[in-house]
Amino acid sequence: MKFVSFVRVRIVRTLVVAFMVGCLLAVLPSLAQNNTTPDSFNSDNSTASIMLDGRKIFEVTKAEQFTAQKRAGDANQVLQEQVETAEKPITVEIDNTARIPVIKVDGKHLISITSEDTPEGRSLQEQAELWQGKLQTVIQQAQYERTPIYLIKAIFISSGCVFLVIALSWALGKLWCDYLKPQLDKDAAESAPRDGSKQANSPKIAGQVLLTLIRCAIWVYGLIYITNQFPQTRQLSRIVTDTIIASLTSDMIPLGDNSYSVLNLLILISLFVGLIILAKVIKQGLRSRILRFTGLSRAAQETIAIIFNYAFIFISTLVLLQLWGLDISSLTVFAGVLGVGIGLGLQGIAKEFISGLVLIFERPIQVGDFVDVGGLMGTVEYISVRSTEIRTLDDVSIIIPNSRFLESEVINWSHHSAVSRLNIPVGVAYGSNLKTVRSALIDAAKEHSDVLPQPSPRVFFKGFGDSSLDFDLLVWISEPRKQFQIKSDLYFRIEVILRHRGVEIPFPQRDLHVRSGSLPVDISPQLVESLAHLSQSLAKWLDQQPTANPPQDGNGKGKN
Repeated sequence: MKFVSFVRVRIVRTLVVAFMVGCLLAVLPSLAQNNTTPDSFNSDNSTASIMLDGRKIFEVTKAEQFTAQKRAGDANQVLQEQVETAEKPITVEIDNTARIPVIKVDGKHLISITSEDTPEGRSLQEQAELWQGKLQTVIQQAQYERTPIYLIKAIFISSGCVFLVIALSWALGKLWCDYLKPQLDKDAAESAPRDGSKQANSPKIAGQVLLTLIRCAIWVYGLIYITNQFPQTRQLSRIVTDTIIASLTSDMIPLGDNSYSVLNLLILISLFVGLIILAKVIKQGLRSRILRFTGLSRAAQETIAIIFNYAFIFISTLVLLQLWGLDISSLTVFAGVLGVGIGLGLQGIAKEFISGLVLIFERPIQVGDFVDVGGLMGTVEYISVRSTEIRTLDDVSIIIPNSRFLESEVINWSHHSAVSRLNIPVGVAYGSNLKTVRSALIDAAKEHSDVLPQPSPRVFFKGFGDSSLDFDLLVWISEPRKQFQIKSDLYFRIEVILRHRGVEIPFPQRDLHVRSGSLPVDISPQLVESLAHLSQSLAKWLDQQPTANPPQDGNGKGKN
C-alpha cells in the first residue's frame, strides 16, 4: 500500500514537472533564432491571405502598384459578396485574353496572376489553374454551409459538443472528488511525520492545477470547434484569434538589445514558475533521500537544504536568462531602481531578508528548537529569508518576521543542549514531617519517565508561608516542549503520594476576632422621627384589633 501511494504521489509530481520541462524544451529550439532575428514574430507585410469564411485559400504577394494587403482585401470582398448573394452554383474561370491570367468569379474580376505569385519552376497558367481548383472547392463548401440542411446539422453537432464538454468536465470532477483527492489525502495522512510537523501538500495542489488546466483546455477546444461549424462565427473567430496572436507575438517590449513579445514574457514567467517547482522537488528529495541518511541533525539538514535551494534558483535563473538571450548587464538600470526602492519603500522587506540570512548562517535558532518569543512558545518548523514558522503547543502555525528574533529577547530552550530545569513549587501544612515531604517529592520525580536521572532531582525548603511550608522541587528534562505535560503529571503524582503518607496540603485561612462592647453609631434625626412615627402607628393598629374568644367547655358554654 505504501509503495502504491508513493507511486501515485510521484506520478502527480512528475506530470507537473514534465509539463514545465516540456515548455522549456518546446521554446529552446527557437531561442537561437529569436536572438539573431528579434523580428521573427513580426510580419513583413510581403504576403497576404485570400480567405473565405475564415478559411485560408492561398497567399498573394505584392504586385507592381498594389500591396499584398490591397490585393487580398479586394479579392476577399468580391468572394464574400458573391457567396452571400449567389442563388446558384458559382463558377470560377481563368481569363487568358490579357497579358497575364486573370481569375474571375461569375464573370467578376477576382485577382490577376503575376510572376511574384508564382514559385520558381511553375508557369503563370499552372499557378492560375492551381488557384482555380482551390477556389472552386472552397466556394462550393461555403455555399453548402449556407443551406438549411447544413445549419440544422451544425446545430445538432454543436449541441452534442456542449453536452460532451459538460459531461467530460463533470466526469473529471467526479474522478477527482471520489477517487484521486481521497487517495492523496489518505497518502498524506499515512506519510505524515509522527512528530506532528507540517508536511507540504504539493501533490494535492498539483492535481488541482492539472484538473483546472485540463478542464479549461476542454472548454476552449469545444468553443473553437463550435465556432468553426458556422461560417459567420468562423470568420469572427479567425479575426479574434489573429488579433490575439498578433498582440501576443508582436515584439513590443524592448529589453536590452532585443525586443520581446507578451508571449515571450509569459513563457519566461512559466519557466520561472517551473524552475521554482523543480527546485522545491529537488530540495524535498535532497532532504528526504540523501540528508536523512547522513546522521546530521534536523536543523543542519534544513540549513543545507535551504542553502542548496536558493543557490539552485539563483544559478538556474542566470542560465535561463542567458539562454533567453537577455544580457545580464542590461539589468543594471533595473538593479538601480530596485536599490532606490529598497532605500525608500522596501526597507521592511530588506530588513527581514538580511535577518533571515543571519538566522540561516549564524543559526541562533534552528529548525526543531523550542523557543519563546514575546510570550509565543512553540517549535521552529521552517526558516525562510523573510519569516520563520513556529508551531505552538496548541498545534497552531504562527508566522513571525525574522527581525523579531534579532531585536527582542528570545528564550531558546534547545540552544546547544535541550536539557532544561523545571521548578515545581509545593506547599504543605504546618506540623508536617519535613523528611517525609522531601522523600515524597523525590520519589514522585524519580517515578516519571521524562525526568532525567542525572542531574538528580533536588528539593529546597523556601521558607514559612502565611498558611504553608513552602518547598521547591527541581527536576531536569530533555524535551522542553513537553514541560507543561510533565508538570501536570508530577503534580498529580505528588498529590497521591502526600495523601497516602498523611501529609496535608493546606489552603489559605484567616482568623477573625470580634470584641464585645458598644459600637458608636450615629443616627440622623430624620431616621429617629420616622422610627417613632412607625412605632406609634403600629401601637394604634394593635389596639384596634378584636380580642380573642374565651375557651368553651364541652356544652358550648364559656368558662368564667
